Amino acid sequence: MVCNGSVSALDEPLKKQLGAATAKVMAEHLDLHTVGDLLHHYPRRYAERGELTTLADLPLDEHVTVVARVADARVMTFNGAKGRGQRLEVTITDGSGRLQLVFFGKGVHKPHKDLLPGTRAMFAGKVSVFNRKTQLAHPAYELLRGEDGENAVGSWAGALIPIYPATTKLESWKIAKAVDAVLPSAVDAVDPLPPALREGRGLTDLPDALRKIHRPRTKADIADARERLKWDEAFVLQVALARRRFADTQLPAVARRPVPGGLLDAFDAKLPFTLTEGQEKVSGEIFADLATEHPMHRLLQGEVGSGKTMVALRAMLAVVDAGGQAAMLAPTEVLAQQHHRSVTEMMGELAEGGMLGGAEHATKVVLLTGSMGTAARRQALLDLVTGEAGIVIGTHALIEDKVQFHDLGLVVVDEQHRFGVEQRDALRGKGRQPPHLLVMTATPIPRTVAMTVFGDLETSVLDQLPAGRSPIASHVVPAADKPHFLARAWERVREEVENGHQAYVVCPRIGDEEDEKKKAKEADAEKRPPLAVLDVAGQLARGPLAGLRVEVLHGRMAPDDKDAVMRRFAAGEADVLVATTVIEVGVNVPNATAMVIMDADRFGVSQLHQLRGRVGRGSAPGLCLLVTEMPEASPARQRLAAVASTLDGFELSRIDLEQRREGDVLGQAQSGVRSSLRMLAVIDDEEVIAAAREEAVAVVAADPELEHLPELRTALDALLDKERERYLEKG
Repeated sequence: MVCNGSVSALDEPLKKQLGAATAKVMAEHLDLHTVGDLLHHYPRRYAERGELTTLADLPLDEHVTVVARVADARVMTFNGAKGRGQRLEVTITDGSGRLQLVFFGKGVHKPHKDLLPGTRAMFAGKVSVFNRKTQLAHPAYELLRGEDGENAVGSWAGALIPIYPATTKLESWKIAKAVDAVLPSAVDAVDPLPPALREGRGLTDLPDALRKIHRPRTKADIADARERLKWDEAFVLQVALARRRFADTQLPAVARRPVPGGLLDAFDAKLPFTLTEGQEKVSGEIFADLATEHPMHRLLQGEVGSGKTMVALRAMLAVVDAGGQAAMLAPTEVLAQQHHRSVTEMMGELAEGGMLGGAEHATKVVLLTGSMGTAARRQALLDLVTGEAGIVIGTHALIEDKVQFHDLGLVVVDEQHRFGVEQRDALRGKGRQPPHLLVMTATPIPRTVAMTVFGDLETSVLDQLPAGRSPIASHVVPAADKPHFLARAWERVREEVENGHQAYVVCPRIGDEEDEKKKAKEADAEKRPPLAVLDVAGQLARGPLAGLRVEVLHGRMAPDDKDAVMRRFAAGEADVLVATTVIEVGVNVPNATAMVIMDADRFGVSQLHQLRGRVGRGSAPGLCLLVTEMPEASPARQRLAAVASTLDGFELSRIDLEQRREGDVLGQAQSGVRSSLRMLAVIDDEEVIAAAREEAVAVVAADPELEHLPELRTALDALLDKERERYLEKG
């Protein structure tokens, strides 16, 4: 980062200030490389002077830092494999609970001298259980000595002790001392907020915020600093997204308006049902975007089964009417084939056309996947380049260089979270001018996430289910506590089949030979590996579901075999489909009414909601049984109980997000780039995000290149490293 012609002090490598050894540990274990990185590594919480931190609910297997007082300490002798040895057992307390510390061998002597009853200290280590007691084995510790010999903390801490996110190699107090060394550099922090915004909202300046977050004198200091630092993250991110949206409005695109009396009207006239109010409204938003001369960038989110495919198909037909072509990108071959089948069925003879815009209003709908035979593939490619095919549905095979379009006008991306930006961009690059873009997701997204993760897209929401969709009852089946519940689950599956319906059984693993290595690794780490499709299918066919037609479906099957299984199941020629999550999205078999999810605790909240959406798609009510061996008090069981308690995907998405970090909202978390959000929580800080978005839009409208806001431009450059810049450009 260059500011005022000189290198900012915050860009200095840490080794200059802290020495090579400490800097190396910080880089390797916390991904902190510069003074600025360390100043933005904020305390996770604060321990007050005189306040004792909570020991009662320490998370097992996590690295923790606690502040507590020594209650008693004693040295025990024991006979070990190498003869007699010593063990120091120290009990610490904080008023909420007690915790045992254990030191062995030569590590006994120093803590025995330091940790006398009454001594107060910070302790850091990994929480484990031994003989049913929670303990820290060989924890690192820092004595808290000072005034009154009671609760004074070292010179670096002041009245509130900052507890930093730490690792086994770098305890919180060592990070605190390192922060002390670099804190004077905070004065050089470049303030990204325009002065008018900062003053108008009563926010402190950035150097002051950094000093207050690391070395607060009062709780009010912490509140001031948090509010200011949240604004930094929200505002700089929203400026990045607002500039992306602004740039999109400057791109040329071909306006695609449906032709009266054309293909879309002919399709609507054939529909045996009425569109929901939500479908009509969202279609209107999409048609308005398609009619403009800059590319549509719209996110269509809707509950499982809310009719997104119908909305997307009508948009594609409007584009074909206007002389263009539409491509739908699906994440799996099963889903691409399913979409192709349902689209051609819905269109009937309108999908059997010759030339685009022909008198019969019909067009050709082609499928393109990686496993197609050479002749079929060659014909599909020919239909695309000549314009014979108005609609193509495919997997990532659509992205290959050989695939050329006559006039690509619309790209629809289904279940967009399964595609990398590069894949979407490669398809969008196949138009003569940038095509319109519609991305769809059945994973409901809270408004704040939509404003951040998808902040460069306009958002449409389908929140009504079409008439005829049935309710789904969901129950947790505790297989370990109550094995008879699992037996009853299989009885329920039989009952559904006897009533003329079908069922899914979902397992986390396939269970073929290629799977065995994974299985061995997992067996080392836990009591048993996840249940597998091939194992479970065999056990069910021989046992509780004997006599029923049981089939299997998983991702390693040959594409033709997968399609054949799905066709048989859809036609009612199989009773039970035992599958992996290949059925998670898009699979539509209205006669399937029951689903049993084995090892349900191994799936995420959104994934469970998606899977559940495969049943209850017809007139008969649906049933979803979540089988788990996890104990009742475990977080995993609580997560399953939450899924069972509501069908509201938006509520579940909040639960899901609260249980895991948001990750990097610019999409780079999976490639190892640290999250750009350290202080901002997209679930809790809706007001800040919404306000920052408004301010960002106004700033970008007045000064798109930020020529008059060099500090903001500098902060933006720091956020948008090359990878993130590329991400936003590809959108």
